[in-house]
Amino acid sequence: MNISELEDKALISLYLDGKESAFETLLMRHKDRIYNYIFMKIRDRAKSQDIFQETFIKVVKTLKKGKYNEEGKFLPWAMRIAHNLIIDHFRKANKVRMISETSSRSDDFNIFSVLELEDENVEDSITRSELQQQMVDLIDYLPKAQKNILVMRIFKEMSFKDIAEKEDVSINTALGRMRYALINMRKMIDEHNLVTHF
Repeated sequence: MNISELEDKALISLYLDGKESAFETLLMRHKDRIYNYIFMKIRDRAKSQDIFQETFIKVVKTLKKGKYNEEGKFLPWAMRIAHNLIIDHFRKANKVRMISETSSRSDDFNIFSVLELEDENVEDSITRSELQQQMVDLIDYLPKAQKNILVMRIFKEMSFKDIAEKEDVSINTALGRMRYALINMRKMIDEHNLVTHF
């Protein structure tokens, strides 16, 4: 059997027996989901990369100490380690970031609402991060002007004043584009049945 076809539990056993390539297979299998989960919380690529690396350093150390006993459920276990490191990051920064924008439907609609990290279990968080990733993918389908505004506002956290200057439009135009972008996002979310609790 090809090593890539083995289950996580078998890969961990092989790694603990000294087969380094087994861990590499495990890492390649789960790295995207774990990194995306971290990035959805941190919203900073360099810091997310740092936390991602720290997560796997901790995973390796824990495995080598023989303290892994998750009955083969490697991903939720690794996610929990990442989750705890994210909480540590926010505690150090003394803040939990919230991105909130109003939509056509209600004043409290948040496209990327982030729950208090301590109150969200890892499995829910994995689901949430996958939903958020799907919503990020939907942004590509917006008209270019709306997409630019959304990316600058949400991902770069620019003020509407700065966005207006960069796009060479009035603040009202920038606000209008943001509003239409959110309305269009809302329609796409409804069409794809991505999120039902907003």
